Amino acid sequence: MKFNRTFFLSCILFITLLLLSNLSMSFAAEKLKVALYLNGNLGDKAFFDSAARGVNRAIDELGIEAKIIEGGFDPSRWEPDLEQLAQGDWDIIIAGTWQLTEIVEKIAPTQPEKKFIAYDTTVDYSKGNLENVYSILYMQNEGSFLVGALGALLTTSSIEGFNSEKVIGFIGGMDIPVINDFKVGYVQGAKYIDPEVEVLVSYAGSFGDPAKGKELALAQYDQGADIVFNGAAETGLGIFDAAKERKKYAIGVDSDQYLLFNESDPEKASYIITSMMKRVDNSLFRAIQLHLEGKLPYGQVESLGFKEGGVGIAENENYLKIVPEEFQKRIKEIEQKIIDGEIVVETAFGK
Repeated sequence: MKFNRTFFLSCILFITLLLLSNLSMSFAAEKLKVALYLNGNLGDKAFFDSAARGVNRAIDELGIEAKIIEGGFDPSRWEPDLEQLAQGDWDIIIAGTWQLTEIVEKIAPTQPEKKFIAYDTTVDYSKGNLENVYSILYMQNEGSFLVGALGALLTTSSIEGFNSEKVIGFIGGMDIPVINDFKVGYVQGAKYIDPEVEVLVSYAGSFGDPAKGKELALAQYDQGADIVFNGAAETGLGIFDAAKERKKYAIGVDSDQYLLFNESDPEKASYIITSMMKRVDNSLFRAIQLHLEGKLPYGQVESLGFKEGGVGIAENENYLKIVPEEFQKRIKEIEQKIIDGEIVVETAFGK
């Protein structure tokens, strides 16, 4: 039989294409399925939007399949919603904040074949049967140290807009460990720059009361503070109203809160120097990537700081405009010292 080179090459090409097609179908069938459940809504340009950015980045860069579910603010919905997700065909269910911790602790043991990621909280592993849960905490104390240092640099400077009193402020949503972790770092950072700096501290008793946030911020400004740090989520939006009214400064939290108002209310935005950001986006992308690599430490909690990209400060146009270059350089140096372990930031956890 005469060898037909063209026919032989055509067969090889057909077999190759068939193998590639089957391989592609196999990859598609094995695509990781992730559900992100928010006990709130998108659009806050802060915490929940940051979580969504991380998952969307994983869709684009890691090729996962994902769905983002907005559970709203009615606590009665959260457990039934998560139970339904856990019974679905999702490989990983992501549910963050301390408000969902007990629900995850309850549901995860009933679905041992599923994986759960809890962020900005940790489950109680001593209860057992939680080997399928990975918890993420953020070193908000490290980020807060940096903005505390920045506040002290500015309040002790002769820059226009800052008074001669060495006073800065902090407003927390509630007197709980995670909020006090912000406070501890903020105070330590300020004292690192100048031990004589006074830090005023107030708690609103709520994370959803902007009017209370404004009231407390006005009181702190009237007591001599020229910068107030928002540790109160939505309550802290009132701080920005107070800053605009008194023509004083504020520091945002979780995401770059300057972006909340730079288009809708540029004057208000101009008083938001920077924000201490919990990089929820980075942490969730990192977790999904490590899962795909088989390296995510389920059954454990990790605390992510500057070194892991878990926290940071917003170096936006307003920051670059208000903060002198020498101060920006000093802040970078302090951040590096924290990463290198030269500065050990205190924490409210365990106290």
